[in-house]
Amino acid sequence: MAAATVHVFGAAGFAGAQLAALIDRHPALELGVITARGDAGRRLVDVAPEHRVTRVLEEPDVGAVGPGDLVAVAYPHAEAAALVSELVDRGARVLDVSADHRLRDPALYPAVYGFAHPRPDLLAEAVYGLPELYREAIRAARVVANPGCYPEASLLALLPLRGAIADVVIDSKSGVSGAGRTPSATVHYSHATDNVTPYKVYSHRHAPEIEQELGLPVTFTPHLVPVDRGLLSTCYARLTDGALHPDDLLDAYRAFYAGHPFVEVVEAPPGMRAVQRTNYAQVHPVADPRGGRVTAFGVIDNLGKGAAGQAVQNLNLMAGRPETEGLV
Repeated sequence: MAAATVHVFGAAGFAGAQLAALIDRHPALELGVITARGDAGRRLVDVAPEHRVTRVLEEPDVGAVGPGDLVAVAYPHAEAAALVSELVDRGARVLDVSADHRLRDPALYPAVYGFAHPRPDLLAEAVYGLPELYREAIRAARVVANPGCYPEASLLALLPLRGAIADVVIDSKSGVSGAGRTPSATVHYSHATDNVTPYKVYSHRHAPEIEQELGLPVTFTPHLVPVDRGLLSTCYARLTDGALHPDDLLDAYRAFYAGHPFVEVVEAPPGMRAVQRTNYAQVHPVADPRGGRVTAFGVIDNLGKGAAGQAVQNLNLMAGRPETEGLV
């Protein structure tokens, strides 16, 4: 099988740069054009030296993309939708690393993301890029929406209990790289170090994404913690299914994730270090000994399984490759 060409639009950000690097050393995907609006003309190695990719960043030009090519768009939310539309109309298949195709209901976009979605038809056909739920649909999709990092950790922690829980509360903590490359006072070293900060309480844009995939309302609170990369979701829920005995929780999780190569069901609550710089997620459920409730933990690398690694897993599926190829 010939190598599939993958172009990366927005390759200078944290997620885009790591994604370009993963494709550059991938055994069966070929890195095509890599673009950056602010860093065009520079080599990626000069922008993100840790990845050692010497390819020159170019100005965005959809004319470089041919029918059948794969394109990853790593733009900020509200800036990707128009580009994705143009690429799909050219015959490309697109992995949107931004948030612009994650929510299926176009009516949510003005309130959640601040713009009216220009292509409700593409929203209707876009596949949510979580292989643990939608593997077969991802293989054939024209548009795949890479999940958000907070939703990914939270959903992986809770999916084996979907349909058997209510009153869900999610407490998530992410490293500062989750805020992206653009500097701000919030992620300034002097603010973030020796500090843990909750933010966007009852207003974080990832909450509707979690609710969409769980099929029930959640209370979601994110926190910024002083680490570079890593994300931990601690999820509390009331068990509604009397048939699910607490002693069966681990077995239920193992059965649910059998055949899913990047989700590890572990014997104790996991920490961030176990998955840093990998595409693995670790999950662990604990039953409240007083009965009736469960606490489920999910941990990922926010730039790995939460962004660039997950993107390559999805691109592998779209290209007809083994989904583990080129990943650790």
